[in-house]
Amino acid sequence: MLDVINAPARELPQQRTRGAGHLGFRPDIEGLRAVAVTLVVLAHAGVGRVEGGYVGVDVFFVISGFLITGLLLGEHRRTGTISLPRFYARRAMRLLPVATVVVLATVAAAWLWLPATRFKAITVDALFSTFYGINWRLGSEGIDYMNATADPSPLQHL
Repeated sequence: MLDVINAPARELPQQRTRGAGHLGFRPDIEGLRAVAVTLVVLAHAGVGRVEGGYVGVDVFFVISGFLITGLLLGEHRRTGTISLPRFYARRAMRLLPVATVVVLATVAAAWLWLPATRFKAITVDALFSTFYGINWRLGSEGIDYMNATADPSPLQHL
């Protein structure tokens, strides 16, 4: 495993690189992602033998850890250092546009189809989601006894 991560890209003929910081298309990783998504969807659909969609989420964490480690090691091999600001800037450029669309679409859908009594909480969730603080908000709301029977946030998976 470490040999693959430490090997220069030219020694990996099955891996096409797209430039600095990109690993290229990896069909093996895309297959693992498909398995992870399937596990989560089946668990949410209530399929009896596929309990615990967290297994799919764990697969995503392992894939992310593998890819991020490879990117950071590659940057260190190329430059002799690792720039965390540059690393997070690349993540933001990739994730923020899609996250913005999801948050805006969720708020619009909530305004159109959910009761008005839920709209304020969802807009607050959207604001927290915008600044990657939704987990803190949901954790705080989850321990509020007066909120124990509240419907889940449509942004809880963000």
